[in-house]
Amino acid sequence: SCASSPSSPDSIIGVGKSCLLLQFTDKRFQPVHDLTIGVEFGQRMVTIGKKKIKLQIWDTAGQEAFRSITKSYYRSAAAALLVYDITRRETFNHVASWLEEMREQADGNNNITIMLVGNKSDLAQRRAVSTEEGEQFAKENGLAFMETSARTRHNVEEAFPQSSSMVCQKIQEGAIDLSKSSGVTPGGDDFSRLEPLPPS
Repeated sequence: SCASSPSSPDSIIGVGKSCLLLQFTDKRFQPVHDLTIGVEFGQRMVTIGKKKIKLQIWDTAGQEAFRSITKSYYRSAAAALLVYDITRRETFNHVASWLEEMREQADGNNNITIMLVGNKSDLAQRRAVSTEEGEQFAKENGLAFMETSARTRHNVEEAFPQSSSMVCQKIQEGAIDLSKSSGVTPGGDDFSRLEPLPPS
């Protein structure tokens, strides 16, 4: 089993990420969303196997002005979702540079679990990026892959817990230790505290 009731911080990078976060944490869809300024935060309890996991999710801004802020979150993240819009080719074209930037800013956090997410799967008729292209990029770069829809909730319930399940597997295999630097904090059954973990 995974560590006893751990806290698993996830970061989200890309486009449409704020809608995914809102749908997962609040179960609502907001089609028009203000630009993320700095870091937005959400959390939710999920059950993986027989263990409760508290997901602490950081929606990070991509603008240059916030790089120094977001870097500390990448360093302490246990998992990250890299999100593109399947109806906008240019967002998929940016994935490679986002991934490179994320790995640079993670600064030695080699055990971070990264999932590539193609959002807006409900708009298949406007698809500009095939599922196979997403799968191929993920395979070539050692990423997990999933397509989601923040509007219809398709795979939203699966994306975050699946990345956390992969983190749990790394803990079991000894690839992640439960030290402060790992980004995963073991806890008891008290989940009343809502503040984000301080960046390391």
